[in-house]
Amino acid sequence: MHIVVNTGENTESRKNKGGVDMEYLYERVAYLKGLAEGMKVDESTDQGKLITKIIDVLGDFADAINELNESQNELDEYVEAIDEDLSTLEDDLSFDEDDEDEFDDDEDYDYIEVECPHCKEFVYLDEDLVESGEQVMCPNCHEPIEFEFECGCGCGHDHE
Repeated sequence: MHIVVNTGENTESRKNKGGVDMEYLYERVAYLKGLAEGMKVDESTDQGKLITKIIDVLGDFADAINELNESQNELDEYVEAIDEDLSTLEDDLSFDEDDEDEFDDDEDYDYIEVECPHCKEFVYLDEDLVESGEQVMCPNCHEPIEFEFECGCGCGHDHE
């Protein structure tokens, strides 16, 4: 037995945003069930069992596709929201050459690398902070780092 189902509708025109018109799929499965009942497919025969099981599986496929479409639509909305948030962030963070002047400070920050005598880790400290004479704490072990300054004259002692 060979069955050709032609509903006369163009399937391309029946697609929705997710790509598949679920009502149309459910209608087609229901049509096949009705056709099988109308043809009095005998479920006691091997062929009848096969046809009814195929129609049931088609219904399961329609359900699965429906769930996938719903999940895909949710993901599309989520990605769209993320894209909008990203665009907003890009707009907030982008600047042109005129804005660059706002970030040009005349101050230069000079850092020096110092090895902590306690934990032996290297840390980077602001040179002005070190030269100020304030006590500097190691950010790793929280012990004080002491500095010795040379006068620069080559005499070997500290000029204060």
